[in-house]
Amino acid sequence: MLVVEGLRTKAGGPVGFSLRGGEVVAVRGPSGSGKSLMLRAIADLDPADGTVTLGGTERALIAAPEWRRRVGFVPAETGWWADRVGDHFVDGAASIRLIAALGIDPAALDWEVRRLSTGERQRLGIARALALEPEVWLFDEPSAALDAEAAGLVERVIVEGRERGAAILLVTHDPSQAERLADRSLFMAAGCLTEAVA
Repeated sequence: MLVVEGLRTKAGGPVGFSLRGGEVVAVRGPSGSGKSLMLRAIADLDPADGTVTLGGTERALIAAPEWRRRVGFVPAETGWWADRVGDHFVDGAASIRLIAALGIDPAALDWEVRRLSTGERQRLGIARALALEPEVWLFDEPSAALDAEAAGLVERVIVEGRERGAAILLVTHDPSQAERLADRSLFMAAGCLTEAVA
């Protein structure tokens, strides 16, 4: 279980909630309300006050690389640092399986990044993060740049992850996506998080 207590970012706070394995929690709210900053803080990518624990162990007691392997963050726009797509992936069947599940030919591993469309970059960024098999998945608008077919493939991967026991936090502006995927929803406004009313 992921537990967030008293988390404060530059957008505000404190924020607190828990996320169980096999659960999808959607976070909605207006742009600029602090949703992305919250995800980045949980992933230990930005400084923040408060406590985050995973399986009862505080984040401060887990080495940063290990935390980021166990808590996978998929930003709205994935960064690329090498020319070849495959240089961004760990070797293994998990990468190939995820790339195929997201509707991309695994031969894309041999492509140059500049050849990718925006939607391909988004889906490959998801595959890259999930190939590490994290326990917690943090998604920031994972299907915002995708057409309906590709978005459906992403949602299928999320459902399969939940079935395998991943704890999934999904930031989305799409209320229908939240309704389809989430076990419960939270609402963020001005850096403060509340349980959404059905």
